[in-house]
Amino acid sequence: MQRIVIDPITRIEGHLKVEVTVDKGEVRDARVAGTLFRGWEIILKRRDPRDASRITQRVCGVCPAAHATASVFALDNAFGIEDSIPDNARVIRNLILGSNFIQSNILHFYHLASLDFVDLSRILSYDGRDYDLSSLKDFLGRGVLSPFSPRYEGDYRLDDRTNQELAAHYLRALEIRKKSHEMLAIFGGKMPHNVATVAGGVTENPTPDKIASFLWRLNEIRHFIDNFYLPDTIALVKFYEDHLSMGSSYNNFLCYGAFNLDSGEVDQVKRNRLFLQGIVTSDSTYQPLDVANIAEHVKYSWYSEDTSGLHPSQGATRIDYGKREGYSWLKAPRYRGLVFEVGPAARIIVSYYGGKKEIKEALDPVLSYIGKDVFKLSSILGRHIARAIDTKIVADHMAKWVLDLKVGEPVCITYSLPLEAEGMGLTEAPRGALGHWIKVKDKLIESYQLVVPTTWNVSPRDDLDQPGALEKALLGLKVKDPDNPFEVVRCVRSFDPCLACAVHLITPKGREISRFRIS
Repeated sequence: MQRIVIDPITRIEGHLKVEVTVDKGEVRDARVAGTLFRGWEIILKRRDPRDASRITQRVCGVCPAAHATASVFALDNAFGIEDSIPDNARVIRNLILGSNFIQSNILHFYHLASLDFVDLSRILSYDGRDYDLSSLKDFLGRGVLSPFSPRYEGDYRLDDRTNQELAAHYLRALEIRKKSHEMLAIFGGKMPHNVATVAGGVTENPTPDKIASFLWRLNEIRHFIDNFYLPDTIALVKFYEDHLSMGSSYNNFLCYGAFNLDSGEVDQVKRNRLFLQGIVTSDSTYQPLDVANIAEHVKYSWYSEDTSGLHPSQGATRIDYGKREGYSWLKAPRYRGLVFEVGPAARIIVSYYGGKKEIKEALDPVLSYIGKDVFKLSSILGRHIARAIDTKIVADHMAKWVLDLKVGEPVCITYSLPLEAEGMGLTEAPRGALGHWIKVKDKLIESYQLVVPTTWNVSPRDDLDQPGALEKALLGLKVKDPDNPFEVVRCVRSFDPCLACAVHLITPKGREISRFRIS
């Protein structure tokens, strides 16, 4: 047996360590660990609850809009104003969240994961007659694959033309992401960390010029999704069809639902949403969501054992670093005691089996390329295809939503801050199910708990010793060369894990204050 340790995993968001044991070319054991403690629940204590939608966005610079959305849902719920949110506010919240979905998904495929399939070392040999790759050649010409090294040398199977196409689209995707950020800023004020998403609605009023500016950018982005992003992911099937049967987890899928289509519904698990709330288990059975079935385990997490098995509304963040069995800062969320995968594949699978017509219509054309087994979306290649379908669904509906805005109509309501209250906010981040739970006492935050998508997917083992979704996906994976385990990182990146965003401190003049190396 050979033990492989990859620490840190590159081209993901945050700090992730992976250990696998390989025997006879196959992964027999896997452990994944979040290696950075951040303590947002502690930071939020005793603050004005209305600040939560500002502070929680700093959890992540890639998907802050999702945290803003979950936070204001929790605040609306706690303040008892969910049934009064204006239609304009509902739509603008959807547009802000949708803009963030688009840029995050495109970022993941082209700038984080595509280099597991695209061989940049061949770029210098292309004459450039078909695609302008001069900027990439300039970077590569300065050093050995700089700034795209170090890297594991994978089994690059693309033919020259497809390899050139995806390299060129890598560059085009940078411009598309920029336009996605601009689109979010039209109604969010800025990106990252928008200032428009607040309890009671939003702070930005729709105007004809804002609507036109938003739609102009969106239509260009939709063209890119339809003609580049989705076809690029499907093109990989020709070369990596075997990756549709590699890296599956438990075939249990969970979705909180996202993008409210109507106003006035208080119950977050019954709202009419674009993506359906619910679960699908390995027997292909859809069931409605019951959040009472969620519990977080900490047997292998660096948290106090007396917090294990609690529902997030009763959860606590009490550190026990160095405990004997612990190996991660992530807790282990479970639903009915089972491990569930979340993310784009889960969103589509839950909505598909739950009978959402819009999702079925978007997925059916793709099934002709990947086969009729919808569960293939939970695989190394399937997750990339699911993420592209997810992006198309959201972008196409945003083109309708932006035209639903009513110029001159309200975007927020007034309310009174309660002395005591509890609230829950459920939505979907690009990476999957996101929940915020808040308790207010004396008009201040007494308790705040976040269960983020990567906590579901990249959790350690639980109190029953069940591996997390990513750990399970790694088991059985074939590794050709233990000294060059590209199969492992390719599987990890298919989940698009987001452990944390780094925080950098500089003086106003840009002088570095201090630098630390943690070993």
